[in-house]
Amino acid sequence: MNNNIMYDIDLNNIPTHIAIIMDGNGRWAKSRFLPRTAGHKAGVETIRDIVKECSNLGVKHLTLYAFSTENWKRPKIEVDTLMNLLSTYLRNEIAELHQNNVKVTAIGDISALPKTCIRELNSAKEMTKDNTGVNLNLALNYGSRADIKNALIDIVKNCESGKIDINNIDEDIIKNYLSTKSIPDPDLVIRTSGEQRLSNFLLWEVAYSEFYFTDIHWPDFNKEELQKAIYVYQKRDRRFGGLK
Repeated sequence: MNNNIMYDIDLNNIPTHIAIIMDGNGRWAKSRFLPRTAGHKAGVETIRDIVKECSNLGVKHLTLYAFSTENWKRPKIEVDTLMNLLSTYLRNEIAELHQNNVKVTAIGDISALPKTCIRELNSAKEMTKDNTGVNLNLALNYGSRADIKNALIDIVKNCESGKIDINNIDEDIIKNYLSTKSIPDPDLVIRTSGEQRLSNFLLWEVAYSEFYFTDIHWPDFNKEELQKAIYVYQKRDRRFGGLK
């Protein structure tokens, strides 16, 4: 077995798409008597390690719930820190991400982000658009209910204009109007820090995903923990509503 593999996982059965709700930065910081912002900074380091491990294992898509539409309700200093961390991460990491063949994409209402974030994100997307390694998909100012609502509005408009016959609407058509239309649905959804809810994340897309919840806070979620999640995933019996 590969010396870097801590669990007996099947490298031929790696999830194509892993989606992660990165929770627990604040609790990690509080447990160390540090400000919440220190937890977010530590969380960025974890992102770097997990992206590398996904590349090593052959994961094709990694969606990270980086900032939800509800996160604007947090204190301004925390929101400002998160936005600064985002722009700094993209600016400092993009060369290495590009060198490692990582493709950067994003979902969510990017237009509402600070201009510096938009600039760095667009630059990262443009630089890496032709890369064929793991797709690092950042959910930014993202909320699944809003995404579904916007899809329905566009479908209704196209029905009214005659572009779509209402009788032909099926799940595939709806998916093609979601911001995730270009990537497969997640095989595995991971949430750190003990909470067991989706928090408005990929509600349509996770219909047949496997869920893995861990008490580990995001800054402590390392490659061994990722392998553990994949190991548990591989022990599941995925039937997609049918029988085996």
